[in-house]
Amino acid sequence: MRQVLFLRAYNYFYFSLFALFLSFLPIYLAERDISATNIGLMLGLGSLIGVVSQPLWGMISDKYKVIKKVLLLLITVSVVIGGLLYRSTELVPLFVGISLMYFFFMPTDPLVESFNYRVSLQYKVNFGSIRMFGALGFAMASSIIGYAGKHYGIGSLAVLFLVYGVITLLLCSLLAEVPATAKPIALREIGLFFRSKQTLWFLGLVLFLAVPHRMNDNYIGLYIKSLGGDVQLVGQAWTVMTIIEVVFFAISHYFIKPGKELAVIAVAASCYALRFALSAVVADPAALMWLQLLQGVSFVLFYAASTQYLYKLVPEEWKATGQTVLAVLLFGVSSIISATAGGWFIDQYGGAKLYGAMAVWSFAAMLLCLFIMLKQRKGDPA
Repeated sequence: MRQVLFLRAYNYFYFSLFALFLSFLPIYLAERDISATNIGLMLGLGSLIGVVSQPLWGMISDKYKVIKKVLLLLITVSVVIGGLLYRSTELVPLFVGISLMYFFFMPTDPLVESFNYRVSLQYKVNFGSIRMFGALGFAMASSIIGYAGKHYGIGSLAVLFLVYGVITLLLCSLLAEVPATAKPIALREIGLFFRSKQTLWFLGLVLFLAVPHRMNDNYIGLYIKSLGGDVQLVGQAWTVMTIIEVVFFAISHYFIKPGKELAVIAVAASCYALRFALSAVVADPAALMWLQLLQGVSFVLFYAASTQYLYKLVPEEWKATGQTVLAVLLFGVSSIISATAGGWFIDQYGGAKLYGAMAVWSFAAMLLCLFIMLKQRKGDPA
């Protein structure tokens, strides 16, 4: 069980590092006088790079049947790049740094999730009992980053990135490699997986619902600031989001039963719609912060149910690649759409109307999920 304990600690610090990049990069760019439209373009182009890099590193991991060694390489490079990124002030160095981070750092997320899932199966522990420590790290780091940004300036993010990065590397080195499947790599099986109607409908649903989710990730900070909040309140909003994630990851196995994954995703989509509709009408940034409590019943149920459903579909020897495909949709393709469209939309019409559009989009995702469930009940392999 030492492996599980080390992995929980690793998740805590790895997702603290993830918080620095995912949650506070738009705020850092805004503090450097980059417009929302340009922020969207930079994040969108970075996501385009991620669409290529995430499957690449996932397939390398599957081919050589290693996850830990790939993680050590990617995180080492990412710590150096991230430290330099958060010391940059000019547009070109910022763009180069973001592009490199999307190539080296973002592919680590699906590899970590695949590592978590395999260890949970190996030691017969709940996936959520491991992943909840990542959410806890994200929450605590968000609060610390927000406080540091307010009291020591936005430049303090570079120091924090290096500190969290070094600890993450040390913990990663203590992990044991997860045992790989004995089955040989078979391109034919992964081809059948991607040609399956059930797979295509599911991946389309994930992409559709991921777009408003990623819009919130990218622009919640800017929306809070537009309502009169500061960087510390942004940190508190992310803390609220991730603390509730800890709770729901810990109990998610009670809600997500085998064969009921799509029903859970439909519930999550309806909760997204409610959350974003309420966000569109609030005028108090503190109220917007507390609305992030709905992250538990929206993101956690969506993500955990999607992971469980995916692992039911993907061939055993392609698990890391399958997890990477999910990450490409959640943090790659959806981010290209959400970052570029969301940045332009918020510049043109403001945050309230953006969140109203996100609510409508989420409701449409719920209808799509119900449609897929209906097709499956009629015997169509959707």
